[in-house]
Amino acid sequence: MPGVNTVTADIAGQGTDATEARAGAVPSIPDLVTAWGQGWVVSRGAPAPVVVPGGFRVDVGLPGHRSRHVLHSYDAGSLSRLARTLVQPGSWIKISGDRATLRAAFPAAWRMDIPGWLMARPLVAEASMRAATTEVAGTSMPAGMTEVAGATMRAGVIDPPYRLRVDLDGRVIVAMVLDRDGALAASGRLAPAGAYGIVDQVETAVAHRRRGLGSVVMRALAERAAEDGVRTGVLVATDDGRALYERLGWTVRSEVSGAYLPEPDRVS
Repeated sequence: MPGVNTVTADIAGQGTDATEARAGAVPSIPDLVTAWGQGWVVSRGAPAPVVVPGGFRVDVGLPGHRSRHVLHSYDAGSLSRLARTLVQPGSWIKISGDRATLRAAFPAAWRMDIPGWLMARPLVAEASMRAATTEVAGTSMPAGMTEVAGATMRAGVIDPPYRLRVDLDGRVIVAMVLDRDGALAASGRLAPAGAYGIVDQVETAVAHRRRGLGSVVMRALAERAAEDGVRTGVLVATDDGRALYERLGWTVRSEVSGAYLPEPDRVS
């Protein structure tokens, strides 16, 4: 897994180091997009980003996702030229901008991805989560686990009781909510990128949805990251996730639009 310092060296160099959130300053879209790229590769174990005009490229190397260009600065001409240059199936392009701009610039062979939203918020240690993860009501549990307090979830929906575990996977913070039987009910990851923390892969199992577990995971990630000195959280949300994150204080900074060249066996 590439280290954060290596990633910073590869994609910094466009005036300022995007991983250093300046005190009192509102992060720019280029800073947020660049930090998101740095954290995404750490979370996914992908190769370090490479600087390209207007953004960065990640050589992901997976079926259906061979390479990914992510752009924060562009115009219609540069988008069209890039789309015509990339001919390998499995190539992706994402922009901080609207779908109409992307679609208009791309040849018909490119397929549109689902909409996304670049979101950010300051990270602070939340007293409610600290209390929830330190008060264990006379229960013997494995090290690193605590009961999730009722106050952190929607009232009356705490059957069976859940347990919250926060661990490190290398430098990535991993929050997991387990059910009574120890099965994974919800989880999420947060990868550091300097003073930014990039939230990734927040998921709740179908049988455990609408019980507030996504909020528990997000608060646990924010709490741990803030304690580690991370000042600003960054994520890219789907339409469904956006509603949850807005309730937790996250703010939309930009639409994120993507398109890809499908591989022969890829079903959209």
